Amino acid sequence: MSTLYDYPASANCLKARLLFGLLGRDYDRVAVDIFDGDTLTDDYAALNPLRETPVLVTDDGEVVTQSNAILWLLAEGTPYLPSGALDRARVVQWLLFEQERVMPGIGNPRFRLLTGRAAADPAGVAARQETGREALAILDDALPAGAYLVGATPTIADLAVYGYAHAAEEAQIPLAPYASVRSWIGRLEALPGFVNDLAPYPPNAAPGAGRSIYDARP
Repeated sequence: MSTLYDYPASANCLKARLLFGLLGRDYDRVAVDIFDGDTLTDDYAALNPLRETPVLVTDDGEVVTQSNAILWLLAEGTPYLPSGALDRARVVQWLLFEQERVMPGIGNPRFRLLTGRAAADPAGVAARQETGREALAILDDALPAGAYLVGATPTIADLAVYGYAHAAEEAQIPLAPYASVRSWIGRLEALPGFVNDLAPYPPNAAPGAGRSIYDARP
């Protein structure tokens, strides 16, 4: 059985939990408290030298890091990863879009606002929120009624982008202007097996309250 090392408040980790739920696959879940020094140990560095979550250990002991790589591996051979070359390329397109626009533009300000870090750099947060609004506008245009990002059925492109896009309100980016995005979120959340157990950040995520790699990052 696969083992997922994850942090409950991270939407990067939620992506993997979501796909496990949609596939109806059992897995072992190891909660990692990234603000209590759990990723700073030598044992964790052996799993992921970047000391990030999530980390997937497959049932045969192989280690995969990076949330979208984990999605790709789990989805191989399932309807959540198309078999055609063009559609697979389009999935990659959205996975890159998620990392380049959605995570920096929504995930980053969400993290800063919810953990009390935004006050240290309000201009930086505002610039990131603008990136998030631009990303949502692009998504809104790309989602005709009843469709998904790659074709008529959901793929890991949708799950990857959903992770932080659905939490835009927590980044103080209203979803109200993006009707197609809101409808798409509703379609995903109605899928059998859907799970969204994204947790709030705990008190030790506040600046100076814990020990993590993130307090040393800009």
